[in-house]
Amino acid sequence: MVWVPTFPADEVEAGAARVAEAGGRRIAVCNTGDGLYAIDDLCTHDGGPLDQGRLNGKEIECPRHGARFDVTTGRALCLPAVRPVKTYPTRVVDGVIEVDVPA
Repeated sequence: MVWVPTFPADEVEAGAARVAEAGGRRIAVCNTGDGLYAIDDLCTHDGGPLDQGRLNGKEIECPRHGARFDVTTGRALCLPAVRPVKTYPTRVVDGVIEVDVPA
C-alpha cells in the first residue's frame, strides 16, 4: 500500500464527496462531518459515479438507482446493490488528504 496525496482537506466540505485520482483509481473522498473516508467511485450495481450522489451522514446514495453504501465500511445498505464498495484508509498530513491505495 502507498499513501497518495489528493487535495487539501478544506476543499471537501462536511456532507460532500469529491473525486481524487489515486493509484490509477477514481476514489470518492467523503467528509461525513466527523471523519474523512475514501471509497471506489463506482457503484457496485452498475458502475455509477458515487461522488455525484447524496451523502447523508455515513451513507452515500448512487444517483442512478438509489443504492446506498456505508462509506466507513463499504457495505451495501440496500438494493439494487448487493456487493460492498472498496474502502481505503485516509489521513491528513500537512492539511492534505492522503489515501492508502495498493501499489
